[in-house]
Amino acid sequence: MLSAGERPQPPHAPKVNSTSKAHIMPDLANGASSSTPASMIQDKPTKPAHVQHIWVVTGPAGCGKSTVGNVLRTELGVPFLEGDDYHPAANKEKMGQGIPLTDADRWDWLISLRQAAIEALSPSESNNFHPPAGVVVACSALKQKYRDVMRVAAYGSSSVQIHFVYLKLDKDVLMQRVAQRQSHYMKSSMVQSQLATLEEPKGEWDAMTINVQGSMEDVQRNVIKAVTEKLAEYS
Repeated sequence: MLSAGERPQPPHAPKVNSTSKAHIMPDLANGASSSTPASMIQDKPTKPAHVQHIWVVTGPAGCGKSTVGNVLRTELGVPFLEGDDYHPAANKEKMGQGIPLTDADRWDWLISLRQAAIEALSPSESNNFHPPAGVVVACSALKQKYRDVMRVAAYGSSSVQIHFVYLKLDKDVLMQRVAQRQSHYMKSSMVQSQLATLEEPKGEWDAMTINVQGSMEDVQRNVIKAVTEKLAEYS
């Protein structure tokens, strides 16, 4: 069975109509039941009037997820969710002690972050019932199965598209950057374990890789260019 990242890309949605509302979950009134396989729902020939995008900025500690996430927040004018804020205290304590997180440690964190992304795209009092065109999420998502957990946010609705922006950086630079952090719970000793866990998103149609080895200006320019080109595919 193909994983979510290996499934064929669904058809692009038509040009966005800013006056229309988006559906985050399957439209049960139109025949999409909770027992319908996600892949079948995703491939239905419906044409949403409004497309929302989830931009998940991924990579190990020190690659610049928060910095790039804030750049995209400003560039796209959408909310930004810092993944570290959704770790339970037990996870932060483990990482602060140099103890690598297990899959079991990460599941609830990923689900909480995914739910927060869905809520950010949903009409609510906080957005005056006019949801944004997208949301940026900083999340290490080191393994493909972690990315698959996040992909569930777009299941059942062709009006929501998810994209992974993987920030690629050499180990030595990662170690140096993390070592310079004064108060962050993630220590440089954790970089090695994260790199051992890392499964780069190769062959995953909804992921793009950005080399962030250069200057911050170069990184910002490359990320904005890649995201802008991706958005152009939906216009």
